[in-house]
Amino acid sequence: MSKTFLGIEIGGTKLQIVVGDASAKILERRRIAVHKEEGGAGIRREIETALAELLPKTKPAAIGVGFGGPVDCQTGKICCSHQIEGWSEFPIGEWLQSIANVPVRVDNDANVAAFGEALHGAGKKSNPVFYVTLGSGVGGGLVVDGKIFHGAKPGESEIGHLFLDQTGRTVESSCSGWAVDKKIREAVAKDPETIFAKLIGTRSGGEAKYLSIALERQYPIAQKILKETAGDLAFALSHVVHLCHPEIIILGGGLSLVGEPLRSAVEKSLAAFVMEAFAPGPKICLAALGEDVVPIGALELAIQGS
Repeated sequence: MSKTFLGIEIGGTKLQIVVGDASAKILERRRIAVHKEEGGAGIRREIETALAELLPKTKPAAIGVGFGGPVDCQTGKICCSHQIEGWSEFPIGEWLQSIANVPVRVDNDANVAAFGEALHGAGKKSNPVFYVTLGSGVGGGLVVDGKIFHGAKPGESEIGHLFLDQTGRTVESSCSGWAVDKKIREAVAKDPETIFAKLIGTRSGGEAKYLSIALERQYPIAQKILKETAGDLAFALSHVVHLCHPEIIILGGGLSLVGEPLRSAVEKSLAAFVMEAFAPGPKICLAALGEDVVPIGALELAIQGS
C-alpha cells in the first residue's frame, strides 16, 4: 500500500487539511472557515474533529503544517499569530504528534508556500527560488537547493517588514491587500464618481479585488495605484536580488490575482533598481499553485520529514 501524508494550512481566514500521496498530489481535502472570535482553541477543535475522521482511514506516515505566523521550525512551537488570538507559544508540533503518533514538521506558511512553488509550481526548474505572498499581509520565503532557507531565529525572509524609506513605511504597509484597499478607499473619497465607487457601492473591505476590473477598462486611477504598488514592491525585491540572487521571484497571494498587469509592472520597475552587472535580473512569475500552494508545500514537509 502506498504511503499517504497530511498537509495542514492554518491561516487567519481558512483552515485546509489535505491528504496527499508521496508525490505531494492532493487526494482529498477539507476546507474549513476560521471563526476569528473562537481563537486558536476553535481552530484546534476543528483540526481534532477532522483528524478523528481522517487518521483511521488514511493512516498518514507524517504531517506537515504551514502556519500563518512566525514559528520555531525546530521545536514546532508557534511564536505568535498576528491575526488569531490563542496561539502564542503553543507547541503545535507536539500537540499534533500526540494525536496522530506520527512525525510532524511545522513552518511559517510563506516558507511552506515557497517550498510548494519551488518543487511543484512556477519555480520547479529554478534555483534559488524566492516567493512573496501579497495578501492581508506580505510574507516571503527562500528555497535554495530544494530546501527552505532558515536563518537565525526567530525570522527568515520577512520581506513585508522591510522599510521602504526612513519614515517607517514598510512593504506590508504599502503593498499588502489591505494597503491597496486603503488606496482605493482614498481614491473614492477624493472622487465619488471614480470607477471604484461604482464597482464597490456600499461595500467595505476587500476593495483590491476590483483593481483588475478597473485596469481592464484602462482607468488612470487604477493604473496609478498599480504603478505605485508595483514600484514599491520592486524596490524591496531589488534588495532580495542583490543579497540572495534568486533565479526566479514568484508573486503569490490574493493580490497576485491581478495577474499579468502586476507581474509586468513589477518586472519593469525592478529593472531600474538592479545594478547593471545583474541585468536583466531574475525571472518574475505568477504563482502556479493557487489555493493549493500551502497545502502542497505542507505535504512536502511531511514527505521529507517522514
